[in-house]
Amino acid sequence: MFERASHCVLRLLSVVRISALHLSTKIAPRKSDGLFSSPEKQSLVLCLVLAAITLLLYNPVAHHDFVNYDDDRYVVDNPHIHNGLTWDTITWAFGSTQEANWHPLTWLSHALDCQIFHLNPAGHHYTSVILHALNVVLLFLILEKATGCTWRSLMLATVFAVHPINVESVAWIAERKNLLCTFFFLLGLGAYGWYVRKPSVQRYAAVAAFFALGLMSKPMVITFPFVLLLVDYWPLERMKRGNFGRLLLEKLPLLALSAASVIITIVAQKSGGAVRSVIEYSLGVRLENAIVAYILYLGKAIRPVRLAAMYPHPADSLPAWEVAGCALLLAVITAAVLYLRRPYLVVGWFWYLGTMVPVIGLVQVGSQAMADRYAYIPFMGIFVMIVWGVADLASKRGLTRWAAATAVLVVMALSAAAYVQTEYWKDSSSLWSHALAVTDRNFVAHDNLGNALVSQGRFDEAVAQFRAAADINPRDPLSALNIGAYDQQHGNYQGAIRQYDLVLRLTSDPLLQANAYANSGSAYRKLHDYARASDSFQAALKINPNHPVALTGLGLIAERSGDPRQAANYYLHAVSSQPSGVGYVLLGRALEQTGHPAEARAAYADAEKISKNIDEARRSADGLLAD
Repeated sequence: MFERASHCVLRLLSVVRISALHLSTKIAPRKSDGLFSSPEKQSLVLCLVLAAITLLLYNPVAHHDFVNYDDDRYVVDNPHIHNGLTWDTITWAFGSTQEANWHPLTWLSHALDCQIFHLNPAGHHYTSVILHALNVVLLFLILEKATGCTWRSLMLATVFAVHPINVESVAWIAERKNLLCTFFFLLGLGAYGWYVRKPSVQRYAAVAAFFALGLMSKPMVITFPFVLLLVDYWPLERMKRGNFGRLLLEKLPLLALSAASVIITIVAQKSGGAVRSVIEYSLGVRLENAIVAYILYLGKAIRPVRLAAMYPHPADSLPAWEVAGCALLLAVITAAVLYLRRPYLVVGWFWYLGTMVPVIGLVQVGSQAMADRYAYIPFMGIFVMIVWGVADLASKRGLTRWAAATAVLVVMALSAAAYVQTEYWKDSSSLWSHALAVTDRNFVAHDNLGNALVSQGRFDEAVAQFRAAADINPRDPLSALNIGAYDQQHGNYQGAIRQYDLVLRLTSDPLLQANAYANSGSAYRKLHDYARASDSFQAALKINPNHPVALTGLGLIAERSGDPRQAANYYLHAVSSQPSGVGYVLLGRALEQTGHPAEARAAYADAEKISKNIDEARRSADGLLAD
């Protein structure tokens, strides 16, 4: 797998390098330092070194599984993605706001992986690794051509390649969108350099096209026009003539794209129930968390320890001293950057502050206080400040060799930490056990660890995690849903129904609501309250017309009422949505009753193909029909 990925990267690198050479603006001419016959050959060798470092560091992900943190929704349980790059999938991708986002290119990326690798996680992981390697190389080439500083650019790109904060974006399959949008973001920066060198409508259109592709991958790159104004200041140095107004006017078409993306994203996130209300997280709490998060991210840039897949939101007001201290520190850093007037410090600092705005939590999406993946683009600015600042200081004090030796040690330390961090992403149990070890009151981690234990058949251990989540956050709908499923499994149907009703009061998430209605229907059916069961199943189908539990439940009710033809229709719809051995057995028996023996035999044959234990599937079908 590593050799195949390396071959892919080598082929792509030639395209990326040629594109970057043509798209970037060269500020300072470079000369060969004697090690290579030409600067171009030197750049190619350094690109290959960067790609090799990235592939070697992330090679272990080839042995990692999917995790139960959106990988199921994005890939494993998403039938649209399983179909590969069909016309239906493409149409769905461009029209869907599933997962509270409009990111059609991300969906198509996953669909292409499914077409090539099916559900083998190794292939999906390596696509992400290759994208990260391409981003590393693009970042190096763009910086090198724009600043004329080869070794500083190399150091920055290397740190970006191996920094542990970026492990989440690379090792988490569902976060493909972060890598993809950054790829187009960097291509857009390169295209902007090409445009600046010789402005034309065609070259500006290339900038806008890459920006649009980035927005169609993940809307976080809405700050791209702001970033272009920063690079106008340094390293492109277009603001020396005091033409800020003209430069701002030049960005208006791109700002229009940003505005359109903001509107689409807000609509998508509200429709998906992802945006938290001011009742759950007040504006004051959001502002306090944003101020503190800016400083916490800085700490993780310098000392990347205790990294977790989820940092729980405080929900309540933070200590006044903590908020005041972080606000003061932000003000001091900003004042120092402006006072020192080093262009790379100004650009790096405001790059960090600005590109973090969409995800800093002022508009709260999800229940996290911060996330490692959000630092992928913003930390480029921090790395510029550190690398250029240390290099300038070392050069002035004659400490260049010491700085180089220290840089090697820093890269080695970051690589070791990143290697350890990748291991936490090998499976769901490892991921959430680690999150619980390094965070406090993390109800999301308890929920997801519980789900991982359920998948292993460790139900009593799982419910302990769900109850721990509910104790931390009584308004957590996921723990209520899972406690209800446990109660239902153990015959406490009334208790289960109370939990499902609680889910419906707590959340507007369509997936959780559909599951709560479907599970309620199953519990009512166990209690022989078929009218309420039918109502619950129908409510689930209004939200998700392909819900397999609701369809199967309605089939069982239809069969019990003496309508095997209607039952067969429901079973057929259920197995079309989610094939299962039990579903095909039920379909076969209903078809037998309707006088279709040939179709019944075909259904039984499908049951045997899909079942690991056909006798167990038959016994499960018997149990369902006996209720």
